[in-house]
This record gives sequence, structure tokens and C-alpha cells, in this order.
Amino acid sequence: MKVGDLNVQPVWDGDARVRARDVLTPPGGDEAHWECNAEHFTAAGEFEMALGGFLIRTGDQVVLVDAGLGPLSARGFHGGHLLDSLTALGVRPADVTDVLLTHLHGDHTGWTALEDRPVFPNATYRCHAADWHHFVDGPQPDRRTAAKLAPITGQVELFDTDLTLAPGIDARHTPGHTPGSTIFVVSSGQHRALLLGDVAHSPLELLDAGWETVYDTDSLAAQAARARLIDEIESDGTPVASPHFAGLRFGRVLAGTTSRRWLYLDH
Repeated sequence: MKVGDLNVQPVWDGDARVRARDVLTPPGGDEAHWECNAEHFTAAGEFEMALGGFLIRTGDQVVLVDAGLGPLSARGFHGGHLLDSLTALGVRPADVTDVLLTHLHGDHTGWTALEDRPVFPNATYRCHAADWHHFVDGPQPDRRTAAKLAPITGQVELFDTDLTLAPGIDARHTPGHTPGSTIFVVSSGQHRALLLGDVAHSPLELLDAGWETVYDTDSLAAQAARARLIDEIESDGTPVASPHFAGLRFGRVLAGTTSRRWLYLDH
């Protein structure tokens, strides 16, 4: 996606496929929503997700937004390709100056560290303080996440306000999916786009905020966050992407007379 003078490039790590009814609940529990939105699922009723992140070169910084699943395969999730994808874009791990994490779930932190070493040795890793305290150093940390991120502790910078993290990249706290869930706003001139993290796993959730997912820490807050986001992007046509959207592609929400539509963009 070209955003003014900035180019946002997808960095593919792998794919996931799970039974849709195991992870999603339709608005109001209305079963009719499954049939009305069948195009968002496979014929077998599965929910397909990409895994990966986005690369942005801005000023002197080489920024990776989210770090994929890592070299793992489990429960329908298959990663392992992010470093090869970066190589194809002409980027070595040592070239990355900043790793921005939308949140600290394992399918976004997989390539932060491996074998007790940071994967990106020269990078500053940045995430919202609320997520770090929830998963890593709070009163009830997630042991797996804390162990995973321990090697990067000396390279982590936390933020607790909305701020600019690199030229043309701003953080917007959007709690609900996790306590520190963050959207990154990419802008250049009059142009902008949003990297959503898991505020939405599928365009389906941007057509009706009432969809619930088992992955959300606080489902009511997550739905409220999506509702605010839908109002924003429906009104001004801002392109948005998630590392779980098909092909890590950007798209737009289009207003209709009776319902919204999703349109994937080519560039």
C-alpha cells in the first residue's frame, strides 16, 4: 500500500485455519449471520487468517510492525517464513531499527526472540505499557509470553500515551482485544492508512461490530473499539489492514443502503 511517500509492504510468515464457530460468535447470537456472510469462510466453515507483519521504511528507520508466529506449527497455525519474506524485500534482521508490536499475543511476537536471543539485534522493540504489564511483569503474568520476551527486555521501550514513534507512524491505544492493544496510523501528507493489529481479525468484524471473538481479553471493550473504528473508516474511506487479512492486503469499508461492504485494494 502506497501512503503518500511511504510504502507499507506485507511481510508474510504463514497462515492459520480454524473452525469459525470455535472462535467467532455472530451479533446477538443470530445464526442467520453465518449464511449471510458465507463468503468470509471456507466451504467447510473454516476461518482463514494470514500471519505476519508489515515493513515500513521511513527516514533512517526500518520499521517492522508485528513479528508473526515464528517457526511454529500448532492447532491450525503454521508460521516460519517471516525472515525469508524480509530477505525478499532486501532486509536483514540487523537492518531493522524498530519493531512495533500491536499487542503481545504469540502470533505477533513469534520472531521477537529465538534461542534466548533477540532476532533483530539492533532494533528497539516498542509496545504499550498496559500489555507489557498484563503479560510480562504484572501481578499475574503469562509465563509463556514472559519467557518468550525475556531476551528482548533490554531493548524494549514502553509507551503509555498516543505518540509518534517514527516519521509518519503514530500509535493509538485501542484497548479491548488486549489491555494495550494499539493501532498504528501511517500518514504522509494528506494520505493515511491504519494497521489494526487484532482490533479486527477479519473484514467481517468491520462490517458489524457485534461479532465476538474468543481471542479478545475484554469482548465488550473490543466491540466498542471496533464500533468507533467502523464509524471512522466508513465515513472517510481510510484504508486499513490487519496481519490476519487475506494476503495481508489493505481494504476499505463501503457504506451501503442496507449493509456495509468490504473492498480489498490492489495498491
